[in-house]
Amino acid sequence: MPLEKIDALHHRGFDFAVRDSMHRDGFEAERVDGAHDDVCDVRGVDADGRIWAVQYKHKRDGWEGKAMGVDALQQLNGTAQPVHGARFAALVTDGRFTLPALEWDETYGVSLIDRGRLELWVAKGRPLWKVLEGIKPARRLPGQRRRRRPGSVRAAAVVPALGRQGRPRAR
Repeated sequence: MPLEKIDALHHRGFDFAVRDSMHRDGFEAERVDGAHDDVCDVRGVDADGRIWAVQYKHKRDGWEGKAMGVDALQQLNGTAQPVHGARFAALVTDGRFTLPALEWDETYGVSLIDRGRLELWVAKGRPLWKVLEGIKPARRLPGQRRRRRPGSVRAAAVVPALGRQGRPRAR
């Protein structure tokens, strides 16, 4: 989707563009809708089970509009891990960020996706982890999920019910 179409989207359409781009990259992603979203518009889980909290700020005037400041990063940083259990937090805009926001990002680890990175991710189809620097891709391919190990709690719970030889126990 070209940036001109992204600029013309309603903010809910921007939600779907972000969610659908995460789906394309192999995430299980869902919109967290409403005013009580705790600063997370899209919550995604990659193939390794890592949780991502993504907040977006849609700007109709794009690069020319007012730059995003530190306050949005602080809000996302404050809720991503404790509320959403996220390992990664990303703030997405079709605009730009202030210099203090860029410096704050380096200190606290909230990934910033500005208009340039958004174009690479959504419009040109690069995977999210290639657009963001310093984040390793999931070790599994999209569609692969973690498999339970034979000694896991779930597998161990079956043994007492069936007995050691795999037969039901006499009562």
